[in-house]
Amino acid sequence: MSELDFADLERRMSGAINALKTEFSGLRTGRASASMLDTITVDAYGSPMPINQVATVSVPEPRMVSVQVWDRSMVAATEKAIRESSLGINPVVDGQVLRLPIPELNEERRLELVKVAHKYAENGKVAIRHVRRDGMDAIKKLEKAGDMGEDESHGAQDKVQKMTDDFIKQVDDVLAKKEQEIKQV
Repeated sequence: MSELDFADLERRMSGAINALKTEFSGLRTGRASASMLDTITVDAYGSPMPINQVATVSVPEPRMVSVQVWDRSMVAATEKAIRESSLGINPVVDGQVLRLPIPELNEERRLELVKVAHKYAENGKVAIRHVRRDGMDAIKKLEKAGDMGEDESHGAQDKVQKMTDDFIKQVDDVLAKKEQEIKQV
């Protein structure tokens, strides 16, 4: 390897942003959303499966999520998975349909959700910094091997740092948007 793959570093940093957005979609903001159940896995037939592989998730009303379980034997496992998730929702079982009433958020729960959002954002930043460290290590190896000059090395390090700063700013922007969403409901 005689050249640093900036596209790979950028792809990995983008992956951290996408993972953060996925985690944020699971944070309940007081409005019903089918994506809020995306992070839930159901113990189905001896192995964990995403909820959307055992049921149809829909939003019939602004404050209600409906989960239509396909196999009657999976209703109890699906209910248990939702109840034990961090969403704080108690499903109402009606045959093979689970109704999830989304309660209004109280101030205490909003503050709790903001803290969780900050934790997710910090994890995203840590992931981005790991990618930066990998890039910096690769630059140092290239310089040590003689495949890259000192000036070129400094330029590459600056480019990796700028990329890191840009992605950290994206994390902060996504966090600010989610915080606003949690507080305004």
